[in-house]
Amino acid sequence: MQYRIFSFRRTLSRLLVVSCLAAAAAGGFADVTKAAAPGWSARFDGDVRFYQLTELGVVLVGTQASLYAVDGERGDILWRRKNVRLDETDIAPVPGTDVLLLTLESDGKTRLEATDILTGGRLWQSDRVRGSVMQMAVDTQAQQLAVVVVRGARGKSGDNLKKHPVTHVFNLADGDELWEHETGEVELMPAAWGEDGADVETNFTLDNYHPPLFADGRLYLFYEGVTSFDAPTGKSRERERFRVNEEGLALTEADPVFDERYIYTSGRGRVRAVSRADFEVAWEAKDVGLAPEILLAGEGSTLYVRTGGQFTRLKDGETTERGPYGVSGIDTATGKVRWRYKGADKGITNLALPDASTILIADRDDLIWIDAATGKRRAKISHRIERAAFVVLNARGAAVVGGRNEIAAFDVRDGRELWRTRHTPPGRGILRTVGAIAARAASLYFRYGGTASTVFGGVRTASRAASALRWSGLSARNTLPSLTSLAAGAARQEVTRRFTPYGIASRAREAANFRLPSVPRANISDLPRPSARDVDERLLDRLDPASQLARLSRFVWRRERLAALRGQWMYYYTNLKNAGGSGLAGVNLDNGRTERELRLERPDPRFTTAEETGLLYTSQGNRLYALTLDAAGRD
Repeated sequence: MQYRIFSFRRTLSRLLVVSCLAAAAAGGFADVTKAAAPGWSARFDGDVRFYQLTELGVVLVGTQASLYAVDGERGDILWRRKNVRLDETDIAPVPGTDVLLLTLESDGKTRLEATDILTGGRLWQSDRVRGSVMQMAVDTQAQQLAVVVVRGARGKSGDNLKKHPVTHVFNLADGDELWEHETGEVELMPAAWGEDGADVETNFTLDNYHPPLFADGRLYLFYEGVTSFDAPTGKSRERERFRVNEEGLALTEADPVFDERYIYTSGRGRVRAVSRADFEVAWEAKDVGLAPEILLAGEGSTLYVRTGGQFTRLKDGETTERGPYGVSGIDTATGKVRWRYKGADKGITNLALPDASTILIADRDDLIWIDAATGKRRAKISHRIERAAFVVLNARGAAVVGGRNEIAAFDVRDGRELWRTRHTPPGRGILRTVGAIAARAASLYFRYGGTASTVFGGVRTASRAASALRWSGLSARNTLPSLTSLAAGAARQEVTRRFTPYGIASRAREAANFRLPSVPRANISDLPRPSARDVDERLLDRLDPASQLARLSRFVWRRERLAALRGQWMYYYTNLKNAGGSGLAGVNLDNGRTERELRLERPDPRFTTAEETGLLYTSQGNRLYALTLDAAGRD
């Protein structure tokens, strides 16, 4: 089977080259890419309004009248849902599964439909949901799906829009609703802003909050303090309510982390330890300050808390800094603050731990080494990175400090600079459109959880340790928060190896020899499906059984590769040295070399990459283009 797949891939590559050269000769790529290497292009029934890459390598494309699912590697249209006008906030792939949630409106009524992402077939639907899915948590072991929806979340980007999110908990296998809960009024975040901060009509999101999670048979929500519910019944145990984010800013409080005893959360200047045994607050560390990042590593006797940082302003999408800046070490048994480091008085990035005894941070000017046991500064060096936004550890163990235009690597043992690379945006870089493209380029690195673990011994986060997966629309719009926020969350947002198929992908389980869990589900042939008037071009229905199985296995294989992938390339939108014109320069974070150049004269700010297949997707008009990420620009 493996030989067949790889032989098929070689044949496919040859066919793609021939077909794409023909398309290029006809001018199909000329307007977008000029000298870029072609992969494929697909044409739709109207201008592309949005597109989103999913874990299975399926690209979801929305036009004025249809929703398409496209094979991201080959460009084949898998299926098309006709006569629907969906916003990007109306589609939500369920992480760790082959299920796609669609929010559909008809005759003034709204329904939530769970769809097989590979066929477009309906798995189940609910008529009780009112609004678009903003965030979700999944527990595939318990067959539970929690979706958080908001109704009427649209307005001007400068509005202070507040809504009441509603959480619905379903049986993931059949769609039976278990319970629902309405949250109090919370502030939402715009999905887009206009030039120079001008107001634009846009959807609003919950991207300024951390998504819910399942842990210990309970569901946790983080919109107005921390509230936990018994997952099967919805029986709640209220926590102290507090404002989760500082007014007007996104993600100013930390994503929870936990160990065997406690779940640790932050809010209102405090860090709390909640018992996993009885869900009571065991201790509180008060007067810590704004705490957007908490880490637990090694033996876990100390909780490391970053205070202050760089945050996205909701009204205009710009990055602002908020202090006081520093790092605190808290005893996980008692909540006593063991030490405080306050030397980062010019801003602060995320935390990184190169070993069990050392904390690395960067501020506006310096890269700083802190003793993890005492909080005392061991050393500092000038990094000379303009507005440093993050520090990560690459695969060689070096500390990489970066911003929007420049990155540099340093030896963590002696502070020696190893390499430095700078790529400034084109001359129009002051405009928001070009700035958004540059931000999107840099942020793609963090989709894959970083080159190496950001923290020594691994980050113990709720999303990893719990039996659940989490999703936020932020995963498709990851240019909105600051790069500091993306770096802090990178190690906990990666795709996991857990994959539970509910649709046709389950047929590939035994034949492809993937260890996929068995789940109770209806027989595919018995599942209700949208009528032929609504769904057509169902590619898998036209394939013979052997070809269908090979295609299904290919999707699952690509997801396996994605789950094993770690970021290696930091992209910059710049004037290219070798390819000429404007485009993306890909810097290898292990050695600092600009090893990729892709000419893109007019990319849209939504472009994304599939590193597991080496393709970049961008749209223009009614076409989606897949361009090859090669090493043509290698030094």
